This record gives sequence, structure tokens and C-alpha cells, in this order.
Amino acid sequence: MMSSEPPAVPENPLGTTSVEVYLSELASALKDLAHEPLMQVLAVLRRARAEHRHVFVFGNGGSASTASHMACDLAKNTRHIGEANLRIIALTDGIATLSAYANDDGYETVFAEPLRSLGRSGDVAIAISASGNSPNVLRAIRVAKELDMETIALSGSGGGQLTELVDVAVLVPARSTEQTEDVHLIVNHILTVAMRDQR
Repeated sequence: MMSSEPPAVPENPLGTTSVEVYLSELASALKDLAHEPLMQVLAVLRRARAEHRHVFVFGNGGSASTASHMACDLAKNTRHIGEANLRIIALTDGIATLSAYANDDGYETVFAEPLRSLGRSGDVAIAISASGNSPNVLRAIRVAKELDMETIALSGSGGGQLTELVDVAVLVPARSTEQTEDVHLIVNHILTVAMRDQR
């Protein structure tokens, strides 16, 4: 018979649990997140929707998952009757294309080459990288700049090389990659709700 008692919390000589520390640090990162870059990103997305521009979003690992989530939310949950939908594509979602470029041309090309094929002047590229130094993400942003696209970064506290290349950078003042990725997903939801509710 299973016990109905909750599992014991591991003892910590400092008097706090790892859960409490994580949540405290995450709350601090959210509190210190700059609002102005979010407003700038929102303006770019609203203009892209109004002008029927395409938005391309991409990243690696957890950031790839956030890119997919962002494309889903911003495409589906921001629709208004009688208005154009936001045209957003996650370059992470085409595994056949991604793996073909990785196999034949190298992993550093997996976002840059699809972007070169699909992107046009005035479109938007959103790069997600906690470090800001992922070679394939940097290469894609350089291609976006060549194509005269608007460029946005979601990155960590330092921002890496990525922040030097983009028009707008949202930097998360977090101590860990995990917390940075948490906040990136919250940024996605902030943008989605703002695009949906503010006409």
C-alpha cells in the first residue's frame, strides 16, 4: 500500500531548496526584463502583419522548441476577423530540409540557406539563442541583413555576438540557460497576447 504522506523535501544547510532558489532567480529575471525592446518587437510584428511581410523564427535545442511554439501562438492566436493573419514560419520545423542542409552543406547552414530562399526585403528574422553565439544562428542573421530584413534577437544577459548584428535585442537578465529559455517563452506569450488584444 502506497503512503499518503508527501515526499520529504531534501535538507539544505543554507535553509533553502533548489526549487526556491530557482523560482526566486526566475522572478528576479522577469522583474528586471527591459520593457522597451518588447515594445519595439511588438511594433515590428504589427507592421509585418499590416504589410503582409513574412516572419521567420529559429534557434537550436530548447530555443528551437520556443521557435516552434512562437510560430504556433503568433499565427493562430492573434487572428482578427477582417484582418490579415501574421505570416510566421519556424525554420526549425522542416526536419527534411534542415537535415538535408546539415548533411550536405554543414549544420551552420541549416537556417541561413532556407532563409536565403524564402526571405525578402522587409521580412523579419527572429533569432533565439541564450548564448548569442550559435554559429548557425549568426550566419542566418547575416543573411537576413544581406536581404534587408528586419532582425530581432532573443538572447541571454550578455547577448553574445548576436546583439551586435540585430536591430532589436531582448536580453534576459538571468543566471542560467534554463531561466533564459523560460523567459523567452514568456516573451512569446506577452507578444501573442499584445498582438491579440491590442488593435
